[in-house]
Amino acid sequence: MKPLSVKQEEIIKDETLDFRENQKERENSKLSHGTVQKSDPYSDMLVHSDFTISVSCESELPQPRTAHIGTKTFQCPESDKCLSVNASLGKHRVHRGEKVFACLECEKCFRTTGQLTVHGRIHTGEKPYTCCECEKCFRTNSDLTVHERIHPGKKQFACSECGKCFGTKRNVCIHEKIHTGEKLFACSECEKCFRTKGQLTVHERFHTGEKPFACSECGKCFRTKGDLTVHERTHTGEKPFACSECGKCFRTKGELTVHERIHTGEKPFACSECDKSFKIKSELTVHERIHTGEKPFACSECGKCFGTNCEFTKHKHVHTGEKQFA
Repeated sequence: MKPLSVKQEEIIKDETLDFRENQKERENSKLSHGTVQKSDPYSDMLVHSDFTISVSCESELPQPRTAHIGTKTFQCPESDKCLSVNASLGKHRVHRGEKVFACLECEKCFRTTGQLTVHGRIHTGEKPYTCCECEKCFRTNSDLTVHERIHPGKKQFACSECGKCFGTKRNVCIHEKIHTGEKLFACSECEKCFRTKGQLTVHERFHTGEKPFACSECGKCFRTKGDLTVHERTHTGEKPFACSECGKCFRTKGELTVHERIHTGEKPFACSECDKSFKIKSELTVHERIHTGEKPFACSECGKCFGTNCEFTKHKHVHTGEKQFA
């Protein structure tokens, strides 16, 4: 059992004094009306367990402390919810917004011991919930439930337009905006719009230059946690995505998807001008410059422009005098 903080001890002391004063007033009132008081050896008894306070119920006759275990006899004064202990003694803090359970590592505070326990797993690294399909572990049961839906037969939420399935209702709502074209989140700098607040936040970092995710190995920084995760695999050598056809492994799911098109022959990116198709979007973009005449790579020495970065790189050797190797 963790020790109480100074703040928690003060709250317990104040609430205990209030309880005893209220009880004394009730006893005096009963005496003034000729009521005989019988002592209750279990009143005024406080038990500290996992930062919670438990007070025995007032009774004219002594009752065992276990009389109300498993029952909810006290109604919360702020709502219709019933509690197993007196709400006025601080057990039901949800309406008051009190956060008296502090993390010993980072001092972040929570309303309940359950929330504190889950938070503590961030520091300990504990992940007690394991997926029976892939053995991936999670800090909470709800995280595991959401994850399990990625496995075949576990995706419960289907798009009403195309039938594509997702593990959460939130993800299917985000996906459906592709069909409606809805983009409610606009950048204040360039007015570009996005389907989610998260996408807007990442985009805004292009303007601010913010890169909050730093590699612990080399210090290189990234705009998103996903970019950092992929980068860290250059240090660890991890390639978790394997091709089912040839067994070749890749660092990202995107790289695997592009590779698999070698086996399937799929070329999903078609030119609107000549119907030529490509395996990846960047190849289509370069190809389309043949039709548009766009040459975005300009030499700062002579002003000559090129349609691809590869052509531009070769041209720069003309000015530097470096020899090119075939």
